[in-house]
Amino acid sequence: MESIIGLFKTEAIRPEVFHEGPFRKLSDVEFATAGWVDWWNHQRLHSSIGHLTPIEYEQLHYAALEAEPHLI
Repeated sequence: MESIIGLFKTEAIRPEVFHEGPFRKLSDVEFATAGWVDWWNHQRLHSSIGHLTPIEYEQLHYAALEAEPHLI
């Protein structure tokens, strides 16, 4: 969990990545957080799951379960 928090602070809170300029309102932080979570789940390639995004890996997992219902 600590590494996720560290990545969040580094990647989402830095002004160059998910927002421009300093945060001025709570909604600025919320917007940057939503953008980071979307990127984390839908765009980030993860080496331990074959350089797929987490969403792609999850879709393949459920497709395999549907193809082999006895595995459920």
